[in-house]
Amino acid sequence: MWRHIASNALSFLVVLVFLFGGVLIWAQNSYVSDGPLDRAICVQVERGTTFRRVSETLAEDGAVASAAMLRIGADYAGKTSELKAGSFLVPEGASMEQIVDIVTRGGASTCGTEVVYRVSINRATVQVRELDPETGRFVEVAEFNPAEDAVPEAYARVKAEVDTRYRVALAEGVTSWQIVQELGQIDILEGEIDEIPAEGSLAPDSYEIAPGANRSELLARMASAQERILAEAWANRQDGLPLQTPEEALILASIIEKETGTPDERFLVSSVFNNRLEQGMRLQTDPTVIYGITRGQGILGRGIRQSELRAETPWNTYVIDGLPPTPIANPGRASIEAALNPDETGYIFFVAKTLDPSDGHNFAVTLAEHNANVATYRALEAQRDN
Repeated sequence: MWRHIASNALSFLVVLVFLFGGVLIWAQNSYVSDGPLDRAICVQVERGTTFRRVSETLAEDGAVASAAMLRIGADYAGKTSELKAGSFLVPEGASMEQIVDIVTRGGASTCGTEVVYRVSINRATVQVRELDPETGRFVEVAEFNPAEDAVPEAYARVKAEVDTRYRVALAEGVTSWQIVQELGQIDILEGEIDEIPAEGSLAPDSYEIAPGANRSELLARMASAQERILAEAWANRQDGLPLQTPEEALILASIIEKETGTPDERFLVSSVFNNRLEQGMRLQTDPTVIYGITRGQGILGRGIRQSELRAETPWNTYVIDGLPPTPIANPGRASIEAALNPDETGYIFFVAKTLDPSDGHNFAVTLAEHNANVATYRALEAQRDN
């Protein structure tokens, strides 16, 4: 009898082992397999919240089939205590394993709201944007000019949220004076700026910032970025250029930046200026005249007068030979690379094709060709004025 009982007990134990093993395999497969989420969602993890609460929220949102299984898997992976605060994008069909990784890996939030402080050539704006998880695109909630407009309620609201992200976005071609002026208007930054950085020394780009960040330290980041870009471009420059130093390359890049807003034309415009320098011709470019008038402090807002084209300033390339003494703006990477890698052309002239700057330019080798292009442009001006 005891032998029979022992045999039955052993059989039962074997069955339990197999059942337990089957459950483990099922649980493991469920943990790593695609989840039930049929659309991407944003999951907000409050500072100080527990993994239990997050797992329950995910279950309520339909991201996981079982909050308990999510917690068991996270605990088994040793990640329960690594929960990070923030707003995170959980993609459609994300597995429990992927979700645990998303809410524990750290770094910047991948979902939710961001504020972008844009510094452009003509104006500065503040944009409040929220990510649409289904499309993966940011949707503008509010936009305003801090120097002119009332602060919208949406901006005050998102500033109170702990997971809001902030960026400063500099457009190519802004001047150092403009950057300093606009950084002074950003209310989440702190600290005074002692002096305006050298023209051209700041890299136009998008910079992540946090409330309480120091303005001078942010400028230092911008300057370090421009140093790296210039050094890399100089190391990869064409042979035989009429540019002797990285500083001269930066000056030419700033002129290219201001002369064309058409990315495909940068290397053609660069060829014109490099050819002129090679041949000892004056650059004769209007943006340098404008810089001599404004010193980079705002836009001119009108046409250039004939007297200004003849005025002797250090930047007036209708009067001086060669390059001006400093850049006339902060050029982006593309213009720096174009300055040091021009297209091989015979062009020494160019003029706008139409009254719309985005239409680009007509280029010419001879003065006769150039005069014909100028006549075409003048005719368009006359039609507009009539």
